[in-house]
Amino acid sequence: MSTAPYDRSRPAETIAGFFAAAAIFIGLMGVAYRPLRLIPLAILLALIAAAIGGRATRLATYAVWICAACFAVGLAAAVITSNPLW
Repeated sequence: MSTAPYDRSRPAETIAGFFAAAAIFIGLMGVAYRPLRLIPLAILLALIAAAIGGRATRLATYAVWICAACFAVGLAAAVITSNPLW
């Protein structure tokens, strides 16, 4: 019997996972608070996580799509409810 070799992940891959999770959280917070303050930061974090790649590639891809949707929904909600965008 043999086992598959253990591929040790790089520290950057771990950071990419944290960036993607933080991007999703910040993007969802931006929908409720101030979309133009928070969501561009979330999109930037998601794009950095996607650029790093590694084992969190799927999470980073989801983070980019979720943040883009949060941007559209957050701006629409702020305009409809007459809340400040900044």
